Amino acid sequence: MAERFSRTGLLLGSNALEKLQNSRVAVFGVGGVGGYVVEGLARSGVGALDLIDKDVVSESNINRQIIATTETVGRSKAEVARERVLAIHPECKVQCFETFYLPETAGEFDFTRYDYVVDAIDTVTGKLMLIEAARAAGTPIISSMGAGNKLDATKFQVADIYETSICPLAKVMRKECRKRGIEHLKVVYSTEEALTPQGVTEAPDPGRRSVPGSVAWVPSVAGLIIAGEVVKDLAGLESLYE
Repeated sequence: MAERFSRTGLLLGSNALEKLQNSRVAVFGVGGVGGYVVEGLARSGVGALDLIDKDVVSESNINRQIIATTETVGRSKAEVARERVLAIHPECKVQCFETFYLPETAGEFDFTRYDYVVDAIDTVTGKLMLIEAARAAGTPIISSMGAGNKLDATKFQVADIYETSICPLAKVMRKECRKRGIEHLKVVYSTEEALTPQGVTEAPDPGRRSVPGSVAWVPSVAGLIIAGEVVKDLAGLESLYE
């Protein structure tokens, strides 16, 4: 343990490493953004991770998801992520939940067990459920806004939801959070205007949004920014960022 995370300890200190080792984080969604969140947390020495995702790896994930390779196509994303975490941090206590966070599955999760929650899922309904559940439990949460159809990874910012702009998903979330009396929500969002995907000739299915374009470097940056915020908050490192 000491050697594995020794370079981190040189910057954060032994007390911070101990706090991380004693922390449990739930990551909802381990795809393009969430997979890199998990990667960053595992490599930072977080002691327990709950990984929640019902999807399986598809070939179209390979361009941007750290868990997606030719060998993992068709396998559970949560289970592949678990194997990767244990290859990095064998002492980490990892639980997989091969499910989506929905009203019918919400009872499987006790948010009071977590020291932090990461929302890296795509649906507004699911995001709001996670935010309200974390708030009811008094557990910190950070939420990822839209990363699709973007090319400029330097445009990501960390902010309260009510300080966001440009991002269409953040606009919807601001409205919905205000309606629910949610006063604060830490998010990572992009100030880049979304691009229009090229070569889309087929109309999306009724009731479904079109498939967004994505690249290797945008969701990865968003995920690592989120991981850094979680580590900072868990370890109490605000003074080091000033």
